[in-house]
Amino acid sequence: MLTTKHDDPNKSLGWGERLAYGSGGFAFNMINGIIGSFLTIYFTSAAGLNAGIIATILAVSKVFDGISDLIMGRIVDRTETKMGKARVWLFRMCIPFAVSTMLLFFVPQNFPDMVKYIYVFLIYNITNAVCLTGMLVPFYSMVGLVTSNSYERGLLGNIQQIFQTLGNVFVNSTFVVLLTKFSENPNTIYTQRSFTITIAVYCAIMVVVSLFCIFNTKERVKVSAADVSQAAKKETKNENVMETVKALLSNKYWLLLTLGNFVVFTIIIFYSMGTVFFSQYVLYDMSQYGMLANAISVAQFGIMFVTPIMMTKISKEKIYTFGMLVMTIGFIGSAIFTSPALLIGSNVLKGLGVGFAGGMALGMVADTVTYGKLKTGIDTVGMGNAGISAAQKIGLGLGQAIFGWVLAGAGLDAALDAQGLPQPESVSTAIRFLYGWVPAIMAAAMFVIFLLFYHCERDIKKMQETA
Repeated sequence: MLTTKHDDPNKSLGWGERLAYGSGGFAFNMINGIIGSFLTIYFTSAAGLNAGIIATILAVSKVFDGISDLIMGRIVDRTETKMGKARVWLFRMCIPFAVSTMLLFFVPQNFPDMVKYIYVFLIYNITNAVCLTGMLVPFYSMVGLVTSNSYERGLLGNIQQIFQTLGNVFVNSTFVVLLTKFSENPNTIYTQRSFTITIAVYCAIMVVVSLFCIFNTKERVKVSAADVSQAAKKETKNENVMETVKALLSNKYWLLLTLGNFVVFTIIIFYSMGTVFFSQYVLYDMSQYGMLANAISVAQFGIMFVTPIMMTKISKEKIYTFGMLVMTIGFIGSAIFTSPALLIGSNVLKGLGVGFAGGMALGMVADTVTYGKLKTGIDTVGMGNAGISAAQKIGLGLGQAIFGWVLAGAGLDAALDAQGLPQPESVSTAIRFLYGWVPAIMAAAMFVIFLLFYHCERDIKKMQETA
């Protein structure tokens, strides 16, 4: 067992438990990354479905996804088991998540088109709104339940981001290779057989790594007698859903961070899907996918070994804000440059920016919950993390939907792929716009907003000093 021996939530954690927690990020982000990057091209090229209809299904599904995050957050807040509030849900949901993901990439080929679309809608919502939510919300909540040490929270957020990035690198480096290996025709890798076997391999890995995370971490942050007494005086506000929601909506830093996570994850899906479609329909060479995608992931991975050192001298929020600026520059480069070397350089900047911002995000969420508790006396750890998770998934889903709508509007025709014919020039133009200018504008807006208005750590210190 790698779990740190002590039960003091204010003490430092051992590296074994830190890495065990981070491994959970590898597990779910590996599958989440596959869904974000390859699901749409599977639906269009392997299953032969219409990109515009698929985009609409994904967009409508985000309504259920967002609601489910809030429900799961409330469930985490109310859960009391020997394993704690959060880890037990990872244990319960990892296998259902694996099964539903395999079904998502197994659209019945002989069904009528309308039945196929209904199947996609149902399985997509089971996978995302139920199973992924049942893992993601508890996993994020664990940062505030494993430790109450501010530095450890930031470090755990950074470590899990490193492991998420490792998941991306692993998928970027192996997914197309496995599709090719399991395809009966190396020139046509988008087949049902290749997707079925490949997805099964990744889902098995996800379950094993999730169990490793579960059994090598410990939830130490408990409700103290003082908290119980205070809650009683406030007429059990923690038991009132509306009071919890009001507390979150009055928390300006939680609202800003929720917006920031929505934007960042919309950006992530634009470059994740964008790299696949850019390689397929702009470069017409899928062998370039790994190089372009890993330029982002490797840079993101590398910088997150530096950010823990930076946190000892610079606040998490300043590092996060700087990451937005670096991202902006990287996406402008992708919009302007066309040479492979400059595109790789631009992707390196994107990866650095995502590493700066992403490595700080979980620790910042825990800080916003602390700020809200100091302000209102209401602990919103479950629903606070659920709201952040909802924003992330809505960003991913809306980004997928926008990408699909734009491609459909630009004239993407799956039948041309089946005939080995190129797509219209309007398709490559739309992909380049979504891959560069749109994310650049979004990142620039977040840089300005956080630079001017986000000062959570400063305000927490002030409130603690005057308490």
